[in-house]
Amino acid sequence: MVSNQRKKSRDKARAARTGASRASAATGKVHRHDPVPDMSILQGLPHSAGNKLNLDFAGRLVAAARSGCGPCQTSLMGKVVQRHRATLAALAGAVYGLELNAGAQHSPSLSAATRSWSPLARSAAVSGDGTAAFVAVAQMDETQAAELLDDALTHWAAGGAGPDVFQFLDLKTDLDPQDSATKWVDGPGPGSIPVGKTDLPPDPDGVPAYAVMLATTSMPDGRPLPMLMLECETAGAGLADLRRRTDWQSWDGSQLPELDFNWRLRVDIATRTLECLAQIDPDGYDLLPHLWDASETVPLPEPFWDLLDRAQHVLVVGPVTDGEDQDAFQRAADTGELLAVVAHVRFM
Repeated sequence: MVSNQRKKSRDKARAARTGASRASAATGKVHRHDPVPDMSILQGLPHSAGNKLNLDFAGRLVAAARSGCGPCQTSLMGKVVQRHRATLAALAGAVYGLELNAGAQHSPSLSAATRSWSPLARSAAVSGDGTAAFVAVAQMDETQAAELLDDALTHWAAGGAGPDVFQFLDLKTDLDPQDSATKWVDGPGPGSIPVGKTDLPPDPDGVPAYAVMLATTSMPDGRPLPMLMLECETAGAGLADLRRRTDWQSWDGSQLPELDFNWRLRVDIATRTLECLAQIDPDGYDLLPHLWDASETVPLPEPFWDLLDRAQHVLVVGPVTDGEDQDAFQRAADTGELLAVVAHVRFM
């Protein structure tokens, strides 16, 4: 009896140390997901306010999230929520401290806990003082802390995301205006038909229509971000229509616009096709009609699909009258005739 009790105590201690379930610890077969990422990047973030981090737990949790292992995530999340709030703050701060995610507080797809905490994360990243961000995490009840951690893990797991991907998504706005920010992919995008300024058909049901073309835009360090160009397909499509239907920023091609969580590019995983470009209201419902809907099923080129999967965000720019005319595109940018937004990619 004493021996059995000691074994239970050892199993409990091992479970606490490794993050494994009691059953795994008891059998000696601790469930792991490799590779476990190097989480030392968390040590340079201010959100833990100097408190000790458990990088081993953080790495195991991210590895489990990437692998989609529910039991491991549940076990490790519970331990992080209950005993490692500094680690939780750092994991979430790595996501919501980014300028790219500055609009998270307005996203209906995130939990209330994440929406209320994200401004503190961004403030900590800017000022270098994470005291307020950490105190807020420390004072959350377990449900709120679990919601914040779950939202953050969605980003860490996206496309095999890790520290390198977060640096990739940390959009800077110091592109050299003399450099061309845009690179065209070979061939037109799904549903795109080159058109001129005249002889466009009337708007179907009075709603201007657009086609999309695929491109990439370069980051300051040369890494790519996927891009969609909206090409006018009917007579009512154009700058006036986009200004009426969106609140996108004017874009001159010299810097990236702000991320707007209310704009979603929906992508079908099974067919690897684009479905629609939609704006959502504060309650999470689509505003109709969509700005763009796919008229046919055209699989994306594999390099563009891989880039969407890695980046999870896309630069959307328009309007253009001929998406294959790069000179006309540059002229439109120079004369303030383009609008743009960084939208979230939603895989369905």
